Amino acid sequence: GQVKCNLKRSRDLEYQGHMSHDEYRAFSAALQFIWNVRSGLHILTGRKYDQLHFEYQSKIAEMFHYTGDRNEAVEQFLGELHGHQELIKQHHQMFLYEMGKTRKWYQIKKKTPIQSGVKGLTVKKDMLTFTSSEHILENPELLIRIYEESAALEIPLQTEARRLIREFSYLVDDSFRAAPSIVKSFERILVLRAPDAFNVLNEMLNTGFLVSMIPELAGVVNRIEFDTYHVYPVDRHLLRTVRTVKRFGTPKDPTRTPLCSQLYDDIEKKHLLLLAALLHDAGKGVPGQDHTEAGEKVACRVLTRMGYDAEEIELVTFLVREHLFLFENATRRDIEDGETIAFCLRRIRTTERLKMMYLLSVADLAATGPKAWSDWTATLLRELFLKVLRKIEKQEPERENRVHLTRRKLNEILEDEDIPLSREELETLLNMMSPRYLLYTPVRDIRAHIRLYIRLETREEPFAWEITPSAESDTRTVTVCEKNLPGAFSKIAGVFALNRINILNAQVHTWRNHTALSIIEVDPPPDPLFEEERWTRAERELRSALKGKLDLRHAVSEHMAEYGPAEGFGRRSPHRINIDNETSSFATIIEVFTRDFPGLLFKLTDALFRCHLDICSAQIATTVDQVVDVFYVKNFDGLKVEEADQVERIRATLASVLPEITEPENGYSDTEQKVARQKA
Repeated sequence: GQVKCNLKRSRDLEYQGHMSHDEYRAFSAALQFIWNVRSGLHILTGRKYDQLHFEYQSKIAEMFHYTGDRNEAVEQFLGELHGHQELIKQHHQMFLYEMGKTRKWYQIKKKTPIQSGVKGLTVKKDMLTFTSSEHILENPELLIRIYEESAALEIPLQTEARRLIREFSYLVDDSFRAAPSIVKSFERILVLRAPDAFNVLNEMLNTGFLVSMIPELAGVVNRIEFDTYHVYPVDRHLLRTVRTVKRFGTPKDPTRTPLCSQLYDDIEKKHLLLLAALLHDAGKGVPGQDHTEAGEKVACRVLTRMGYDAEEIELVTFLVREHLFLFENATRRDIEDGETIAFCLRRIRTTERLKMMYLLSVADLAATGPKAWSDWTATLLRELFLKVLRKIEKQEPERENRVHLTRRKLNEILEDEDIPLSREELETLLNMMSPRYLLYTPVRDIRAHIRLYIRLETREEPFAWEITPSAESDTRTVTVCEKNLPGAFSKIAGVFALNRINILNAQVHTWRNHTALSIIEVDPPPDPLFEEERWTRAERELRSALKGKLDLRHAVSEHMAEYGPAEGFGRRSPHRINIDNETSSFATIIEVFTRDFPGLLFKLTDALFRCHLDICSAQIATTVDQVVDVFYVKNFDGLKVEEADQVERIRATLASVLPEITEPENGYSDTEQKVARQKA
């Protein structure tokens, strides 16, 4: 401003017409708020420090007297801070654009003049604006048509146009929102694939028009969730989800596979999927309710007002209510279990719903942050989708065909001349394997497991294992064949904890010849340069543990003391233990929701062993600031655990190994309190 406009002081932004009086007041208030927060951060740290890390956010909220519990107070503070930052950012961007300092300012070639074909709109200095305010009063539809034209011409709104939209927002009433021409215009804006540099939905949110059009979104504007999982405020997350859906099949597609592109092209009513993407977390603006149930009601209200028919409303509300369904089942259930697939099929029912649900799930996770979307999550989600799709399209073997499929697999294995066993020995071994294992395990994997079993039998060792990199994600598959020693899986988890190897999920199959096969998917060790050395050390420690020479409980406790608990500075949700005997017909499902800490999985599996339970499979998932460990278990007699007293014993034993969650005193972390007490 000093260089281009000869501004002498900040007030000249208003005096020279770059901001209105109200805009300058809001701008000054926002800047003052940010300066106050910065000063508070300096006072808190005792030095110049301008990074508002998690550990300081709750303390600053307390310093500025925000009320409510710990989470509510800090979320109120962060929401207000983000709102002020967003206001300054918008003014900054518009000022630079008007001054010509955009990324295109240096281009020499003169562009062809752009003209608008909409009556009442005009282009001035490569920006779109209204011809006059009288045209808005004569035709309020211009309030949305200017965004549609802005998207089509790929030019921003002039500052004066943004002011007029705010000034005439009172014209956006229920009759405006329900007008068919308005709804069609909104649909076209949703579906249009504009360049990444130009996001008209962002502009609609920045000017307040999006909230005027859908008032139910007011509760999520600048709403911050205080955790390390959600990177963006809820309103921006919704827009990023819409943008991610529209990126499928483009160079910016986060999946980098043709599947999402093909599915998106197959969908006829794309605007319904995009409406679900825009509204899927709108329920987070309704306090005290589950956001999926509240979001379903919000979506129903919005689409009813817009005049959609009952079938379209039912589809969108279903997607909003169930937008976490595929993710939760992919990460918390055994997707190799036919009952899981059947359960998903009963809930979803149609191919159209399944495809839309999958695309919404992918977009939601990719738009949440790096802790939500990973190669491993993508692989699980894709596998579950394809299994349910095959079931819907009747390509999955039905119950009467399963015997035929198993017999075909057995014949193929028996005819394999590369397996160093006689046919009689091989038949005997195959008869030891469970029907479920033979049905759901691919032939190539069964062959590999047989070879691993032969290695175990020819060695004087308690186990044999094989580690293979995954072809679809940056993970490792560790296959452990051992002589079904009591608590073996718990010992594997303990050794992996000592070597900082993160378990993602596990399948455990027990054969009738007292052999146990554990198929464990893990993240690679933290240092890729010394991965082989880490696996060698883990193998040595597991051998000692299985032979009873390594006290894992003591070793893991020392490991926890060395690295300390993973505190985190997000939500401190209480532990939750669910024991489910309804979902699976062959096993009891135990879900443990807790905070992560070194050795957690070992402690849980060791507790299950002390309850005389065998683990059939395990899924490890992280959601928000919690870990969700899910175990399919049977008792030592191979039966589900259904007696009430046994269920309560399991719950109490698991709870006993979880640390107590206490609220920090005055917002200070557990470690800081401990240090303060030691100093005292």
